Amino acid sequence: MTELRVYLPIQKLQPQFAAYLATPLRARGYPPYEGQNSLIIEVSPALAIHRLADLALKESPDIELGILFTERQFGLLELHSDNLEKLQTLGKVVLDGINAKPSDQLTPKILFYDIIENLSDQHSIILNRSRDASILVPGVSLLIFEMEPALFACVAANEAERAAPNAVINDVQMMGASGRIFMSGTTEEMQKACEAIKKTLLKVKGRAR
Repeated sequence: MTELRVYLPIQKLQPQFAAYLATPLRARGYPPYEGQNSLIIEVSPALAIHRLADLALKESPDIELGILFTERQFGLLELHSDNLEKLQTLGKVVLDGINAKPSDQLTPKILFYDIIENLSDQHSIILNRSRDASILVPGVSLLIFEMEPALFACVAANEAERAAPNAVINDVQMMGASGRIFMSGTTEEMQKACEAIKKTLLKVKGRAR
């Protein structure tokens, strides 16, 4: 039995988040570009993700596969395309193959968020040592946001960037027990980003854990 944990369509990837997904650590296949559409799926047990990848690639051999990854418990698949309709059709084929529908995914849960104003120099330095995206600089406001399942950090980061395009994505942790976002900018920008994340997560339809 394959359990659908996350079914995450993301329309029009924003510049910073697209660049983050395109880093070698993330995009082990074809890197996505700004403006493309993405579909991210997570299932359990982990190896079941290969059946979903097989269904997708046989249905549409020219689709771009960005991530195919198995961790200890969960499997992750990311597909992207300029053609939103094709991606939506492909998603239905994949879901039909495991007898699932989008609302079978888990409902995202907000675990914590905060905006830290006027970030200190030592704080920024130690965070920069473990970052995957842009550098943090002292004096900015820092938004930290945590949710589960972890993959919802993807759509949350994309929508936060859309709401606050002048903000900086410093890190997006999309794998593991929970997802985390680190963004920086003015306090006003961080407030806009935070509200966009909350609004995006609350709109997701799914099942209780």
